[in-house]
Order: sequence, then structure tokens, then C-alpha cells
Amino acid sequence: MAKVFSYDEVSKHNTSESCWVVLYGNVYDVTDFVPQHPGGAKIILQLAGTDATEEYDPVHPPGTLEENLKPEAKLGTVDPATLPKEENSPATTNEEETGPPALDELLNIDDIEAAATKQLTRKAWAYYYSAGDDLISKSLNNAVYRAIFLRPRVFVDCTRCDPSTTLFGHVRLGLPLYVSPAAMARLAHPDGEAGIARACASFGALQVISNNASQTPEQIVDGAPEGQVFGWQLYVQTDRVKSEAMLARIHRLPAIKFVCLTLDAPVPGKREHDERMKNVASNLPLRSSLQEGSASTTTKPGVGGGEREPRNAAKAESIASAMFAGTASDLTWRDTLAWLARNTSLPIVLKGLQTHEDAYMASLHAPQVRGIILSNHGGRAADTAPPAVHTLIEIRKYCPEVFSRVDVMVDGGIRRGTDVVKALCLGAKAVGIGRAPLWGLGVAGKEGVERVLEILKAEMETAMRLLGVERVEELGLKHINARAVERDVYDGPAGLEKLGLWMKAKL
Repeated sequence: MAKVFSYDEVSKHNTSESCWVVLYGNVYDVTDFVPQHPGGAKIILQLAGTDATEEYDPVHPPGTLEENLKPEAKLGTVDPATLPKEENSPATTNEEETGPPALDELLNIDDIEAAATKQLTRKAWAYYYSAGDDLISKSLNNAVYRAIFLRPRVFVDCTRCDPSTTLFGHVRLGLPLYVSPAAMARLAHPDGEAGIARACASFGALQVISNNASQTPEQIVDGAPEGQVFGWQLYVQTDRVKSEAMLARIHRLPAIKFVCLTLDAPVPGKREHDERMKNVASNLPLRSSLQEGSASTTTKPGVGGGEREPRNAAKAESIASAMFAGTASDLTWRDTLAWLARNTSLPIVLKGLQTHEDAYMASLHAPQVRGIILSNHGGRAADTAPPAVHTLIEIRKYCPEVFSRVDVMVDGGIRRGTDVVKALCLGAKAVGIGRAPLWGLGVAGKEGVERVLEILKAEMETAMRLLGVERVEELGLKHINARAVERDVYDGPAGLEKLGLWMKAKL
């Protein structure tokens, strides 16, 4: 019979010399595994002597325990009566539990976010909601769409409306929407990324699977109907062999049609909501190789110009471990794309471009690069970075030929179907939604994500009909007035001639 431990007994084993954790009601001695953990020792030691299920479960696919721990590491079970009480969600503290509202009562994305806030734990809410510094970029991502006005037309037959579109010239989508890669979907609901996939299947929407997904890519695409389209987000690791192995694994999943190389977060932004809740982002399997722990703390110069330990040295892990586990910060146009060409024949989409210069550079790498995503990482990286709409307008102004060379996509701040339509009018081929599907998951799992897509599709079709447009490809600049936004867009030198010469020299 398995031995039963009290929570007090488990809590005594909270050091690197004796490290116990509770997972799914079982007690494990993970002392020997601490230095081997792919995400670094710090993550485990933060949770030593506690019930780590909430932190562990959303970021580890099933089977991870069995693959990494010896059978003798399982010591017994924990007495549930001794466990600390569960935390409340941010909106339900001192409030009576009411349960989620009926989905048909949620009429817009704001309603869904408010409902999810009442259901999620504080930690999950903080991770999803958080953004860099003062949240200026996050706020502007959405506010910029409010400053663009539609130009409806009359006396146009609007009986039919076809919201489908095509990517890369042949990939057919039922909607010009895609779910942006977002980590740890099971923080919101056990359905996780697989639930998002099933919801996308109902609408013909694209899903870009996060490199830090809480389920395996095989689990996420399992059961996908023929024709459903996925992309795979790639964070290149410092140990390229690991990324190469993942690419080989992705090649065995024909539903994944392209690789989405994320470039806008070589280091994590300072997300204070997340940091106040013990920095969920630091628990991701893949993190930056240049920064660990809190973005409010840095290494301090030591004697002779060297570095001494950071202020929170007791909780910091070794630089070697961080480098081993982290994402690479040494990516370049020449070396990284050449490395990708050696390791995958899938189309490449570059995510995180925020200037017309980088969009132009990317277009020079066609046809290897088939698409670009204009994004500031949901406002989670460099605060005050421009919204995707600004970069769209920059490209139209300085290098419109980019639109004919690669498919241009955007994400960030989408809360209405009219936002989607406005981005399409400016030249986007598809529009990404990141937080909204997570809020939908938090409300009702797969059905909640379906409700998100249903709302946006209905709003988008209404806008198209009022504009007198039947098909997505008919949308254009004549359907909007973006003059109020144009005055805030970059107005410096184009600098493209020098970029072209530089590229020729490098290639």
C-alpha cells in the first residue's frame, strides 16, 4: 500500500539537496532530476515542497513524468485534507461562485474575456493578460483599429458573402483568420491546444501551434479532418540539434503546412502582471538564453568589469543551464535561413516584423520565405513598439512590392470582425487572434473557442456586406479611411537601396 504523506511533511523537502513535489496527488522525489531538467533547475526549485500540479500540468504533455523519472521516484500520495485551499480567480475573490454564463449570452470578445476572468486562476489570467511595461503597445494594438473608418456602399447586392481566402497560392482557408501561437493553453482549460484545433476545424480557420504548447503536436493534430491547416511555431534553440529534431518530427505530420519562425522576442519583455504572480512565463520549456527570472533584475558588474551574481541569486540557475535550455539570440538573415533550408523544405513564415525595412528584407528571400507576420508579440516584448497596422501602412508607403512577393499577415489587438476587415483592406492576407481563443477556452473549452470564431465571422460578414463586398479579395483601400492613423506612421527615409546592396553582398 502506498505511503500517505501530509502536506507539511512534503513542504520540508524544499531544497536542491532534498526536493519533493506533489503532482496529481502523488509525491515525487525529484532531487536527482533537478540538475537534468531541460528547463533549468530554477523552475523545479521554485516549486520544491509544494503541490506543483497547477504549474506542471499546463506545460507538460501526458507521459512526461514516465519518460523522465525512475519508478522509485514516486514515494506515495499526499493526504488531500492537508493541502492548502485553492486560489480564487481575480474577479471572484469574496464573491459567490456563479459558474460560466451561457455562450449565446456572450455577444462579443469583451464579454468572453470578462467571463473568462471570472473562471481562470489568478496566475493563468495574469499570464494571458500581461504585456510589456506599461501595456502601451498592447492597448494601441486595438485602439488603432478604432481610428480607421469604414466606407460603406449602397445599392449593392449583398445577398452572398464568401469569407474564404487562400494562402501561399494554394492553401485554402474557410476564414481569413488564424489562431496565433500562444503557450500553455491548458492553463485555461483541459481541452488545451487540441480543443482550439477542433474549434478551428469547424470554421476552416488556421492554427499556428506554439513551440511551447501544453500538448504534443501529434495530440493537437490528431483527428483533424482532411484539409485542416496547421503551422508550427519555431523558437530556435541554442542547441540547434534539438530544433532539428523537432523539425524532423514536424515533417511527419502532413497537416502542418509551414514553419513559423518567431523573431520578435529574443529576450522576454518585462510583464509585470506575470511577474507578480511568480512569473509563469519563466516556467516555459523554452526561454531566452540571455535572460532568466524577473525582467526587473539584471546581473551587476563585478570587480574588473566581470559579472557577479544577480540580486536574487538564491533563486537563479546557472548560466550554462540557461544557455542549454534557452532560445537562441544569435539569429541572422544569412545564417538562420540557410540553416532552415538545410533542415526543412516547408515554406517559412517570419513572425514579428515591425518595420518596412525588415519586411522588404524578408521579401528578398522569397520563395523560401512565403509569408511574414507583422506583430509586436501582442505587446508582450518591446513596449511602445508599433502596432501591425502601422507596419502595414509603412509597407504600402515605402515598398508595396512586398505584397506581391510574400503573403503578409498581421496579429495583435483583434477584438471585432471589423478589425479583421480593416486589416484585409490594408493588404493583409490573414489576421491572427491570440488572447481571444484563450479567453474562449477559459469560458467553455472547445465550445468557447468556437463561440469566439462564430462572433468574429458574423461581425466580419456583416461588415463585408455593408461595404458591398462579396469576397475577401475584393477588399481594398477604397473601403476604409485610415488618414488619422497615417499621421502617426514612421515618416523617415526608406533606406531600401542600401539594404538591397547589403543583401547582394551577403548572399
